[in-house]
Amino acid sequence: MSTRELLPTADGHRIRAVLGELLRRSKARAAGSFAFVVAATAVGLLTAPLLGRVVDIVAQHRPATDLVTPVVELVLVAVASAIATAIGTSMLARLGETMLADLRERFVDRALGLPLEQVEKAGSGDLTTRVTNDVSVVAEAVREALPELGRSVLTIVLTLVAMAVLDWRFLLAALLAVPIQLHTVRWYVRQAKPLYAAQRAAVGAQQQQLLDTIGGAKTVRAFRLADEHVERVRQRSDGAVELALRGIRLVTRFFGRLNLAEFIGLSAVLAAGYLLVGANLATVGVATAAALYFHSLFGPINTALALVDDAQAAAASLARLIGVADLPAPVEPRQPARPVDSSVKAGALRHSYVDGHPVLREVDLELAPGERVALVGASGAGKTTLAKLIAGIHQPGSGSVSLGGVALADLGPAQTRRTVALISQEVHVFSGTLADDLRLARPEASEEDLRAALTVIGALEWAQALPEGLDTVVGDGGHQLTVTQAQQLALVRLVLADPPVAILDEATAEAGSAGAKTLEAAAAAALAGRTGLVVAHRLTQAAASDRIVVLDAGAVVETGTHDELVAAGGQYATLWAAWSGTRRVDDPVTE
Repeated sequence: MSTRELLPTADGHRIRAVLGELLRRSKARAAGSFAFVVAATAVGLLTAPLLGRVVDIVAQHRPATDLVTPVVELVLVAVASAIATAIGTSMLARLGETMLADLRERFVDRALGLPLEQVEKAGSGDLTTRVTNDVSVVAEAVREALPELGRSVLTIVLTLVAMAVLDWRFLLAALLAVPIQLHTVRWYVRQAKPLYAAQRAAVGAQQQQLLDTIGGAKTVRAFRLADEHVERVRQRSDGAVELALRGIRLVTRFFGRLNLAEFIGLSAVLAAGYLLVGANLATVGVATAAALYFHSLFGPINTALALVDDAQAAAASLARLIGVADLPAPVEPRQPARPVDSSVKAGALRHSYVDGHPVLREVDLELAPGERVALVGASGAGKTTLAKLIAGIHQPGSGSVSLGGVALADLGPAQTRRTVALISQEVHVFSGTLADDLRLARPEASEEDLRAALTVIGALEWAQALPEGLDTVVGDGGHQLTVTQAQQLALVRLVLADPPVAILDEATAEAGSAGAKTLEAAAAAALAGRTGLVVAHRLTQAAASDRIVVLDAGAVVETGTHDELVAAGGQYATLWAAWSGTRRVDDPVTE
């Protein structure tokens, strides 16, 4: 992770500011929740003095009928406390869920708008752990810790007040436990905060390594790097497990110190009761009530202090969520320009992912409106990087890119997305109905629009043959589409979005030879009427293009039509000769 630029994390001041902002949006609900929780806690505290009265009645050998009133009062207290607790807990949970929903929406909104370049620098594992693990930790804290913490704190405060009402000397005895508890909490916070932050980072590193290994499984196997990658995964996992075990040991020591505080406090209260009863300054019932009050604090105090553990984990996760939510939105020009046509022009482009290692070197490329150009070159030649620069996903180190005669900076992010679309080989089928999946490209599209787009790509027949047609649930937990069908969906979305410029970055590569002809025909149909830049995975795509550009080591080394390049006898001719000498003319072939 040392070579990655992780996404930002908010500091404590910013976390408090965001929580205050979210609370202000639900003032009425927050006030109502607090009122009911206070009422439930106050009513519940009447139990100890009522039990003390029962002890006095028994100690004084009074008639059994005298027990009726306190027993009935105990029942009423239990019922009233239960009702108020249920209402207060429900309102408090709803408040927490509302705040979490607001924060989650802000996070998702910014996460979806993050520049791909920034995500790649951080590593997809950093973002995915925030979307999954961190959201889960915060959600669990909101659903369980927040209501419990509110009740516990109120119970502690009101119980100490009630002990003072019984006799101020009981309160002093109980407070002997406080210094130990405060010292324990301060010690724990100092130890836990960096530990949980490191644990979050370690889990992110572990997930990133898993994604890298699984995503590049074919390459890993091809270069016989499986053992090395398995070792990397093991090391990342061991690091995460070691931090988790350190956290468990820390929590164990934390509770051991709390138990010591409880022992000292209860011993002091019992000693105070013994002395006060012996001096006739308190009854046995009052001393019993005081002891019950302090004993009833064990649960709330341990809960509140134990929630420090959850709070530390939640705070670390919350800081990571707010850090992303606070990222500035892409700057739109005050008056976004509109492209005059569908031409593409890239001039003197240079780009490096690592300083001193250029991927593109002074690349010039022009596409006339409606022209279809294929990019050909060995792996690592810079084809995908050039495609991403033209699509506005990456910013060039130097040089310029313009669409329709307008620079990308003058178009702005929104207009750029409407002007150019990039379809890669990594296609995701979203969970939901097929119709909803397609409408991601154009939410207002009617069913007729969807069928028309499916017809263009040649996918209507199999789409209608699904169990429920366009209403069939696809993706995770639904009907599983083939690789060819998934790629066709991406092309259908392209037709629905209808950008004037389209870039296909090996968008037919994953289907293999079986589905190659189907996808190549679908890609040609999707590009009809648009300016198209095709990162050619198959030479048949290049041969069918209006023009071919050959990249080598980040520079343009050849450009021309298929016939011109074959006649020139350069790199493209060599590739074509190798292909045509071993395959039939109509066979799809990789580079």
